[in-house]
Amino acid sequence: MVTANAYFAAALTGVLALEAVSTGVEVLNLRRLRPELPADFAEVYEAETYATSQRYMRAKTRFGFVTAGFDLALLLVFWLVGGFGWFDGVLRQLGIGPVFTGLLFLLALLAARGILELPFGVYSIFVIEERFGFNKTTPRTFILDVLKSALVSAAFGVPLLAGFLAVFQYLGWYAWIVAWVAAGMVTIILQLLLPTFVLPLFNKFSPLADGELRSAIFSYAARVHFPLKAVYVIDASRRSTKGNAYFTGFGNSKRVALFDTIVERHSVAELVAILAHEIGHYKKRHILMGTVVGVIEMGLFLGLFSVLSVERGLFEAFGVPQTSVYTGIVFVAVLLRPLQFFLSIGDAALSRHNERQADSFAAGTTDGGGALAAGLARLSKDSLSSLTPHPLYVLLNYSHPPVLERVRRLGRHPNALAHPDSEHPRA
Repeated sequence: MVTANAYFAAALTGVLALEAVSTGVEVLNLRRLRPELPADFAEVYEAETYATSQRYMRAKTRFGFVTAGFDLALLLVFWLVGGFGWFDGVLRQLGIGPVFTGLLFLLALLAARGILELPFGVYSIFVIEERFGFNKTTPRTFILDVLKSALVSAAFGVPLLAGFLAVFQYLGWYAWIVAWVAAGMVTIILQLLLPTFVLPLFNKFSPLADGELRSAIFSYAARVHFPLKAVYVIDASRRSTKGNAYFTGFGNSKRVALFDTIVERHSVAELVAILAHEIGHYKKRHILMGTVVGVIEMGLFLGLFSVLSVERGLFEAFGVPQTSVYTGIVFVAVLLRPLQFFLSIGDAALSRHNERQADSFAAGTTDGGGALAAGLARLSKDSLSSLTPHPLYVLLNYSHPPVLERVRRLGRHPNALAHPDSEHPRA
């Protein structure tokens, strides 16, 4: 039976307050939409494309209300009717020990949530993305992606989760320190493994073919003293028409990748500038910085978990009479949602700062920003990005500065899209 104590009040208030803030900010963002195209993009967006971008944002936002409402209702109903206590009681009767009981408890909850939310993913891809011309995912690819994600999560997650449960079950008060050190090591190892062993399970990485683009990229990399061994093209067009590029990994696992969708649409100058932005993240050590911040935040949450996971009142607030590490993971996560929310604001602000630095690096090492501004403008148009997000929405949700801000900051009018090779084919 759920007990209405201080922990119950704090957890429930936090959940409801965060949902109210999120919904309110989304409404503000919708009201920010204006039919007038910003003058800076007058030669980039056609009037109909701009109108379509606003319809796209409205459709995604309204669907987001539905998914968020479903998630909230799912949590509250299961919580308030005593679902956690009932399920914990069923599993305890198996007599398989705390670690295996915990694995069953957490994996079952994750699997149930994933299955219940699967229709929303189907609708998002095959209805909304399809309606606006983005979707290229076939049902077969979608099913394989779901299965691969589940298998990869199980392969990595089950051993790590079992280790976490065992550490907190048997090592006592200093378990959080051991878990913190282990989590930091795992984070670094995953940074090394993901580019080489995991990402290729979902996409084909093909070395960029010889030609004008490859020569321009390697020439630029040599000029800025970046140890570039290979540039990969990802077959992203199998799933979506949207474009992107990224840099990930450490050491020999570093991987610079371009979506095939942007290789097809952008000039050589724009692609070099976009890649220069990604190299800027490496030069400014943003990946290392993000990893360090993430590990510090892990330590904070693990320390708080070690304190809160033995508070009987917290478990009673969720209708569970006996304390355990595995139920504590769920309950502490719910209780600390407000803390995670505020930390995410700082993380997003740091990310936006890093993006501005990478933009400045690219502008300073290419043509002063014109090609990057043009590339960003094209990316924005091709993905129907919002040009006028509400500042509060940016504060809470944007890991990148709004594209209009980035283009203006680069110091070039995005209408100036003419580059010497802008019509040249990529090879």
